[in-house]
Amino acid sequence: MTNDSHAHLVECAAEAARIAHGVPAARLGDPTPCTGWDLRTLVNHWVLYTSHGLEHRALRTQLPGKLTETDFTADPDWADAYAAQLDRALAAWSDPAAWEGEIDLGYATLPATDLAGLLIKETAVHGWDVATATGQEFHVSEGTAALVLDVVLRHADLYRQYDGFAAPVELPYDAPVFARALAASGRDPRIG
Repeated sequence: MTNDSHAHLVECAAEAARIAHGVPAARLGDPTPCTGWDLRTLVNHWVLYTSHGLEHRALRTQLPGKLTETDFTADPDWADAYAAQLDRALAAWSDPAAWEGEIDLGYATLPATDLAGLLIKETAVHGWDVATATGQEFHVSEGTAALVLDVVLRHADLYRQYDGFAAPVELPYDAPVFARALAASGRDPRIG
């Protein structure tokens, strides 16, 4: 599972970096599929948790508080910086020790493999949000889509308790796997 999960992580990070480079600065005030979040807010959340947070979780270090207040998009080269930070995070997760044991989140403890799954989901689902808001398409393989769907289904009730997911969207039974993952998270994949 570790090797497969790492491959899914690498795949999502590459796609996230590609999407980030397609975000026009002039559109940062635009709405997104995340109700109440404009594109700047969404991108800052995405960059924070899927690159900086991803690295800190692998290293078992706390995310510095100043990062949570950073407007990454204020730097005109934020997409390049995001791609570089994703590379550092992937390097941290390439250490087999990163996948062992549990990771203390401060409010809960999760097995490293489970947390990695949540971070893969975060990268893919918010990657889709950013892509959709900017007229792009976020692509994942069937294997990665299946992992994201599994993570969404296992944690959907918890996310809904904290308004992280909206109510599930109805799709035809034969919808693609990634579309089903998006729908289960309260997103309508038909708008993307």
